[in-house]
Order: sequence, then C-alpha cells, then structure tokens
Amino acid sequence: MAASAKTLLDFFKEPSAKRVKRIASSPPPTAAVTKLSAVFSTSSSSSPTAGGDNRSQNEAAQSEAPNSIPATTDDLTKEQKSRMEFNKALARAKRNLKLCSDKISKCGSVGHVKLEELLVEETWRQKLPGEFDKPYAQKLFKFVESEIQKGDVPVYPPHHLIFNALNATSFDSVKVVIIGQDPYHGPGQAMGLSFSVPEGVKVPSSLINIYKELQQDLGCSIPKHGNLERWALQGVLLLNAVLTVKQHQANSHAKKGWEQFTDAVIKTLSKEKVGVIFLLWGNYAQAKARLIDETKHYVLKSAHPSGLSANRGFFGCRHFSKTNQILEKMGVSPIDWQL
Repeated sequence: MAASAKTLLDFFKEPSAKRVKRIASSPPPTAAVTKLSAVFSTSSSSSPTAGGDNRSQNEAAQSEAPNSIPATTDDLTKEQKSRMEFNKALARAKRNLKLCSDKISKCGSVGHVKLEELLVEETWRQKLPGEFDKPYAQKLFKFVESEIQKGDVPVYPPHHLIFNALNATSFDSVKVVIIGQDPYHGPGQAMGLSFSVPEGVKVPSSLINIYKELQQDLGCSIPKHGNLERWALQGVLLLNAVLTVKQHQANSHAKKGWEQFTDAVIKTLSKEKVGVIFLLWGNYAQAKARLIDETKHYVLKSAHPSGLSANRGFFGCRHFSKTNQILEKMGVSPIDWQL
C-alpha cells in the first residue's frame, strides 16, 4: 500500500501543548534532530531590501500574541521575533491545507472542484491576477481534471497538495527559490514541494546528495526523513516547473501548460521583489535564469544533485552557506537548514 503524504495537517493533529513544547525546546542546528528549531527566520517582510508587505513587526506581534508583554519590536528578542514569524507561517500553511482538503471533501473528488480553486494562498492570487483565466491555463486545468477523473492511473501529488509550494510559502515570505522539474512519480512520494517526500517514504538519491552537501557545507546532520516543509515555512519556495504527473510516468504532464504557469510565478517574483536567492541546479533549472533580473536578485548555479551529476559540480557548491551569507548581508534572518 502506498505511503500517505503527510503534511502540516498531521503536525497540527498534536495537542497544542505538545506543539508549543516542540518549538520551545528545540536544539541548535548542529544537533542530530528532526524536531523544530527554537530559532527560525523572520519573514522577508521584516526587511525592505528583501521585499514584503508594509506591516510592522509590532503589528504582527500584537495580532499574533495579543497577551504578550512586549509593546515594541525593541522589546522582543531576535529569538522571539523569529519564533513569532515561524508560528505565523505554520498557522497560515495549516489553514491553507485545510481549505484545500475541505474543498475536495465537500465535492467528493477534484473533478467536482475547479483545479484553480486549490490555490488558496491569497498573496499569490493577488500577485497572479487573471493568470488562471488565460486560455493556456483553462486548457491545462481541463487536461489535469480529465486525467484525474479517468482514474485508471493515479495522478500525483494528492490533489489537495498540487499547489502546496505556493500554499505553504506565501509570496511575501519568499527568500529563496529551489526549482525542480516535475513531481516524484512513485506512490506516496510527491507532496507538492520540489525534492521533498513525506516522512516514512524512502529518501530519494538526489535529496540524499543535498543532505551530504549540507553536512559538508554547514555541518548539518543527515536526517532520516525527506520532508522539507520546515524549509518552506522559512521562506524557501520549493517549486517544481510541472506540478502534476501520472504514476510511474515521468514528465507525463510536461508541456501541457504547467511550465507557463510556473514561469509566471518566477517572473512575478523577479519583478515584484528584490534580493531573492534562486538556486538553479542542473541545466533544466538554469534555463529559468532568463526569467530572473540578476540586477535585483541572486542566482547561484551548480550541477544537479542527482547521482549522475552530483560529482560534477553540486558537491562543493556551498550554496546553503552562501545563501545565508547573502541573507545576513541584506539584514534578513538566515535559513535554519537543519531538519
């Protein structure tokens, strides 16, 4: 039986007291753990350089913790600010996934709900006005919905996770973008985030190599799972160029319109934000550089982390430490890469 795609909803099934304890008692990044870290990055909205909304951190603190004592951002420690932003991201992602799940549950299947309705993160819908009304998008959605309704071959990821990359990482919070090609096509693997698989699923070779580079670069311990949701919640957009695939048929939904949609996502980030770091691994991802204004953003390139090419430039690229150095130089909190 295929492993189920665990998501943030599984995390929120825990009692609230246990969740608070997990966050509050987390060890430093170098510890061999899979619990949440005590210190997480603030959203990019905390730095005008990185792009973001106009809400002050004081307003965010008051809205998220109305009973807290600190009245200004100066009264909050860096750790408190980071934890507050991470908790906000968790709550937002949980809400978005629940909205998607509820839409499908009420209709019985995705065939009775418009595919575009499963992108529920409002910041992305606001930044991509009219994108779903374009002829290519309407044709794409009809194709995917038809593939799902046939039911003869499963379509991955699970339907409520098709837009997981965007629903889990709001536009305002994006600091880093890691571009993949299309979802994993094995049962239980795909979860709507590039390179990521649910806990309990065998870690793919490319992700193992990513972990090896992290260990060499930052001294991170290698986790036993492949769930990268904690990166997504810190502002790492884990975006595949193609968002769906048929079981055991790699690239089966390529060139159907997804590439045009995800290109629009990249173009919008390039146009609307400043200081985003794009990690382009392999020729396919590097072709997306044409969509990025490199006078406003940072583009780091290397070979793909697959077993076939990792030794040809991915190992030793040090993209994770370089990313954090850039973020810190911009005054933005770095990514806690330890899982």
